[in-house]
Amino acid sequence: MKPRKNKKRVPSFRKLLKTSKVKLDNKLKNKQFKQQSIAKKYRKEQRKLRQAVKDVTSRTSVPLEENKKKHAAEREEEEEALPLDMMDEDDLKLMEDLAQKASFVTRDLSSSEPVHAKKRKQESVIDRYEKMPRRMQTEPEKELIHLLPIKDKSGIIPQTMEKPVISVAQNEEEEDTEEMEVVEESSEEPQPVLTTDELLIQRRRKLQEKKIHIAALAAAILSDPENSIKKLKELRAMLMEQDPNVAVIVRKLVMVSLMEIFKDITPSYKIRPLTEAEKHTKVRKETQKLREFEEGLVSQYKFYLENLEQTVKDWKQRKLKKSNVISLKAYKGLAEIAVKCLCELLVVLPHFNFHNNIIVLIVPLMNDTSKLISEMCCEAVKKLFKQDKLGSVSLGVVKVISGLVKSRNYDVRPEVLKIFLHLRIKEVEVKKDTEDITAKKKFMSSKERRKNLSRMQRKWKKAEEKLERELLEAEASESKEKKLKLHTETLNIVFLTYFRILKKIQKSPLLPAVLEGLAKFAHLINVEFFDDLLVVLHSLIASGDLSYRESLHCVLTAFHILSGQGDVLNIDPSKFYSHLYRTLFRLHAGATNDDMVIVLQCLDVMLTKRRKQVSQQRALAFIKRLSTLALHVLPNSSVGILATNRILMQTFPKTDLLLDNEAQGSGLYLPELDEPECCNAQNTALWELHALRRHYHPTVQKFADHLIAGAPAEGSEALRPDLSRRSGTELFETYNMKGMTFNPPVASVTPRKKDKFLQGDSFLNEDLKELIQTHLSEAAVHRPLDFAKHFKESSLS
Repeated sequence: MKPRKNKKRVPSFRKLLKTSKVKLDNKLKNKQFKQQSIAKKYRKEQRKLRQAVKDVTSRTSVPLEENKKKHAAEREEEEEALPLDMMDEDDLKLMEDLAQKASFVTRDLSSSEPVHAKKRKQESVIDRYEKMPRRMQTEPEKELIHLLPIKDKSGIIPQTMEKPVISVAQNEEEEDTEEMEVVEESSEEPQPVLTTDELLIQRRRKLQEKKIHIAALAAAILSDPENSIKKLKELRAMLMEQDPNVAVIVRKLVMVSLMEIFKDITPSYKIRPLTEAEKHTKVRKETQKLREFEEGLVSQYKFYLENLEQTVKDWKQRKLKKSNVISLKAYKGLAEIAVKCLCELLVVLPHFNFHNNIIVLIVPLMNDTSKLISEMCCEAVKKLFKQDKLGSVSLGVVKVISGLVKSRNYDVRPEVLKIFLHLRIKEVEVKKDTEDITAKKKFMSSKERRKNLSRMQRKWKKAEEKLERELLEAEASESKEKKLKLHTETLNIVFLTYFRILKKIQKSPLLPAVLEGLAKFAHLINVEFFDDLLVVLHSLIASGDLSYRESLHCVLTAFHILSGQGDVLNIDPSKFYSHLYRTLFRLHAGATNDDMVIVLQCLDVMLTKRRKQVSQQRALAFIKRLSTLALHVLPNSSVGILATNRILMQTFPKTDLLLDNEAQGSGLYLPELDEPECCNAQNTALWELHALRRHYHPTVQKFADHLIAGAPAEGSEALRPDLSRRSGTELFETYNMKGMTFNPPVASVTPRKKDKFLQGDSFLNEDLKELIQTHLSEAAVHRPLDFAKHFKESSLS
C-alpha cells in the first residue's frame, strides 16, 4: 500500500505574507500565557507539598470524628498534589498515621477551610476562593529548602532548611543606602571651578552651536517647505530654550528666524479648514500632500503667534514661571523682539490666517507705557493703512481702536487717535435722492438678439458678450462700489469716536487729535451734522479752555466744513475770522513751532479758497497784520507769511493801495482793534516791507523787494520759479531751521576767518552763503528805524 499523503500542506510564502500583524501578536500572547499558566501550576503543587510536610512535622493530636471525612478529602488532594517520585507506599502509610494524630487546635487555618464548611459538588473554584478566610501577612513568609530525608528504625525523618526572605522595604532601604553612598562618594570628589574667561568661552561655544543649528534648520525649511514641517516644529520648540547661559539670545534668534521663514513660505491666499466631506473625499497624492503642508503650516503659525503673545503677556503681568531660566529684567528685551515680529507680520501678511488676532494684540500696545513698543506698533499700523488699497484691513483696525478707546473710557494716548489721520480715504458714498443716472451695463437677451441681427451677427455678438464676462471675472482689482462701501463704514466709525469725545469730555488731551482729524475729513462729513458741529466748535473756542493750537484746529475744521459741501449752507463764519485775526500775535516769536503751519493752512482756506465770500476790507486787515507779524518771527515763518501775502495781493488786486502812501477814505488805522472789518486798514501802508528789505535772510529780502514792486509775475522784480510756484506752507517747511542756531558775535569773527569760512564751504548753497555773509557784515536782525524818514526817502526815490 502506498503511504497516505498528509493533506495538511505547508503554507506558502505568499500566504504567510497575508497573515496580519494582529494574528501574529495574538499567537505570541497565547504562547506566553500558556507558559505562565504552567509555571503557576507548578508553584501551586510545590506550595501544597510544603504544607503537607509542615503538617507532618508538627505531630499534632488526632482530629475530631466529625472532621474525618473532610480530612480524608484533603489527604486525597494532597496525595494527588505530591510529585510521583515521592509517592512510595511506606511513605504514604507513614504520612497517613501522622495525619490522624493532628488536632483541631494546632491546625494552620490559613492553609485550609473551616471545619463546618462542607464540600459542594457544584461549587466553583472562584466561590471556594472567595469564602476562604484571609488575614494580613504580618511576618515575612519563610521559604523552606527541602533536603534528602533520613530513614531509621522510627521512620522517615524529613530534612529542611529555611531560606532567608528579604522584604521589599529592606530592599529599598539597601538601595537607598547604596545610592547615598554613591552620592557621598561623588560629592566628595572635588568639582573643577571654572574661571570667568572659561565660562565666557563655554558660553560662546554653546551659542555658536545653537546659531549653526538654527541656521541649518532654517535653510532646510526654506529649501523644501512642503517636506519640512517637522523641522519647523523643531525650530519652534527652541523658543523654550532652558539653558540659562544662552536662553535669552537663542529665543530672540528663533523668534526672528521664524518670522522671516513664515514671510517666505506662506502662500498668497488664506488657508481655510477642510470640511468633513472634503476630508473623506479621495484626492490625488499631490493634492493630499499640499493639504497636509497647509494644515501643518497653519498649525505651526498659530503656535508661534501664541508663543509671542505669551511672551508679551508674561512681561506685562510681571510673572515668571518657576521652571523659567530667564530673569524678569531680560523679559523686556524678549517682549520687544516679540512685538517687533508681530508688527512685521501685521504689515507683510495682511492676507493670511490669524491677521485679525494680530490686530487685537497690536492695537492695545499702541497705548503702552513703553515708548519704544508704542512707537513700533503705531508705525506698523501706519504702514498697514498706507498699503491698504481696498480698505478691508483698515476697517478691522479702526473697529479695534474704537473699541479700545471706548473700553478705556477715552483715557488713551493722543497718538492712538492720530493714527486715523493716515487712513487712505478720499471719497465715500453719498446719499442720493434719485437712482444713479448711469445704469449698469446689461447684456442682450435672446429676443433682442433675434430682433434686428442676422445669424452671423448674433453669433459674433454672443461670443463678444462671453468674452466680456470672462474679462470681468478675471479682473484682479476690486470693484469701486465695494471700496466705497468699506471706506464709508470706516469713516462712520471714526466720526462716531470723534463726536463722542466732543460731546462727553471736551477737556480731554485727545481734543487736538480729534480736531485735527475733523479738519482732515470734514469734507466727507454728512451735511446733516454741519450746523451742530459748527455750534460745538464755536462754543469750544468761546470757552477759553483750549490751547492756542487746539483753537487753530477748531478754526481750520470749521472752514474745511464750509469749503466743501457747506457752501450751500447760509452760515456766517465772521466769528472764526475775528478769532484768527485776534490771535495771530500769540505765535511764539523766538522759537520754531508747528503752529505756523496750521495758521498758513487756515489763511489759505479762509481767504484764498473763499475769495468770493471775503470782503476787501477783511483782506486788507489780514495783509497788514501778517506783514507786522513777519517782523517778529523767525526767517522760515517770515518766508511763509510773505508768500501768503503775495498770493493774497494777487487774489485781491485792489489791495495794492497798501503800497501807496496816501490815505483812502476817512478814519485812522486802529491796529489794536480785534475786528478786521472795523480797523480801517485802508488808511495805512506796508512800511514793514521796507524794514524786511534789510533782513539778514536773503530769501526774506527777495520777498520784500518783490512785494514792494507789487508782486509782479514777470520782469526783473519777479521771483524765481522755485519760490513763485510754491505755497507758503511748502516754503515754511523748506526753510525750517529746527535745531540750527547760528548767531556768532561780530567781534569774534575776523575778516581772515570770514573769507576762509566762505571760500571753503563747498557744500553750502548760494542762499545760505548770502545769509551768512549778510549776517557777518551787519550783525543786526531788526534795527530800529525812523519809519517816517524812511518812507519819505523811499517815496522821493
